[in-house]
Amino acid sequence: MKAFAAAALAAVLLAGAPARAEGQGPITVGVLVTLSGPGAVLGQHARDGFELALKQHHGRLGGRDVNLVVVDDELKPDVAVERARRLIEQDKASFIVGPIFSNVLAAIFRPVTTDAILISPNAGASTFAGKACSPSFFVTSYENNQVHEVSGEYAQRKGYKRAFLIAPNYQAGKDAIAGFKNTFKGDVLDEDYVPLTQLDFQADLARIQAAKPDVIYAFLPGGLGVSFVKQFRQSGLADSIPFLSAFTVDESTLPAQKDAAVGMYGGMTWAPNADNPANKAFEPAFEAAYHYVPASYAMQAYDAAQVIDAALTKTGGDFTDKDKLRAAMRGAQISSPRGPFRFNTNGYPIQDFYLVQVAKRADGQFETEIRDLVFKDYADQFAKDCPLRPLSP
Repeated sequence: MKAFAAAALAAVLLAGAPARAEGQGPITVGVLVTLSGPGAVLGQHARDGFELALKQHHGRLGGRDVNLVVVDDELKPDVAVERARRLIEQDKASFIVGPIFSNVLAAIFRPVTTDAILISPNAGASTFAGKACSPSFFVTSYENNQVHEVSGEYAQRKGYKRAFLIAPNYQAGKDAIAGFKNTFKGDVLDEDYVPLTQLDFQADLARIQAAKPDVIYAFLPGGLGVSFVKQFRQSGLADSIPFLSAFTVDESTLPAQKDAAVGMYGGMTWAPNADNPANKAFEPAFEAAYHYVPASYAMQAYDAAQVIDAALTKTGGDFTDKDKLRAAMRGAQISSPRGPFRFNTNGYPIQDFYLVQVAKRADGQFETEIRDLVFKDYADQFAKDCPLRPLSP
C-alpha cells in the first residue's frame, strides 16, 4: 500500500508543472477552517486535502503562484468574521476556502462574498442554496439536506417504520433532521437536539432505549460522534437497533472509534475505495503524504483547489474581472475523486450519493466503503429558487 501510494504521488509530481502566468504575481488563497477544539480533526482533513492539491500543482493554481494562508476559526462565528476580514483586507485574499461548520458559514457569508469568492469545502447550509444564493459562493461538498436524505431513503427501502433522530442544535443539525425526513415516510419517535460540545450521552441513550425505535439516525460530527458511538456500542443498543448516520462514522472519527463503529452505515458522495482514476491518484497520495486515511472533508477541499485551478486556467490567470472569474468557476470541469461533478445554478454540486459502511482493512486501518448507489446526478431541492441564471451553452 505504502509503495503504491508513494509511486502515485511521485507520478503526479513528476507529471510537469503548469506554466507560470507571465507578468503576474502570486494570488492569495485563505483557508479558514476549525483547527482547535472538538472539531479540529475536520479542519485538519480539509487543510491537508487542499495542501495536497496545491503540492500536486507545484504550488500554483491556474499558472499562478499561490500564497496560502491557513487560519483557525476556532468554531466561533465572531472570531471567524474577524479573521475572514483580515484575510481579505490585510492578506488580500481573492479566494477563501472554508468553513467546516454551517453556523460559521452563516456569519462569514456576507462579509466574504462582498469582496472575494467563498468556496465551502464542507458547510452546505440550505440557507444559501435558494433565494439567498450568491454568484460569489460555491460549495464543493453538497447541500446539507442531501447527505441525510440518503439514510432516509435507505431506511424507507428497508421498511423501517419507527425512527429516533439525534443531531446537534445548530443549522446543519436542523438540515440533517429535515433531510432524513424528506425521504423517510415512517414515524419519527423523537428529535433529540444536543449541544455542539456535548460528550456524555447517557441521558440520550436512555431516551433511545425507552422509545424502542426500528432504526436510529445520528448526525454527530467530530468529537460528538466519537463519544456517542462508543457509548452506543457499550450500552448494547447497537446489537438490536440498526445505526444510520452521516459524518458520525467516517474517516475523521474512525481512528478513535475503531471496532465500535464497524458495520455502521452512512451516506456520502465518496469513500476511500471509490473506483475511478482520479481517486486512485488522490487517496493513496494523501495517505503517503499525511499518514492517515482521508475523510470526505479532505476530498472536498482537494476539489476546491482543483476548481480554483480550472477557473484561473480558463481566465488565463486573471482574477480582476470578477464576472469573468465567477463564470469560469460556475463552468469549471474537474476530475473529482468522487466521480461525476458539476455546479448547479446555485453554486452547489450535482453529483451521485452512496450508502457507505464502516470496514476494517487488512492493514488494520478503518475506512468507509461504498455499498450501494442511492441517488444519481442528484440536485438539491432549493436550486429552483436561486435567481441566478444558468450559463449559456
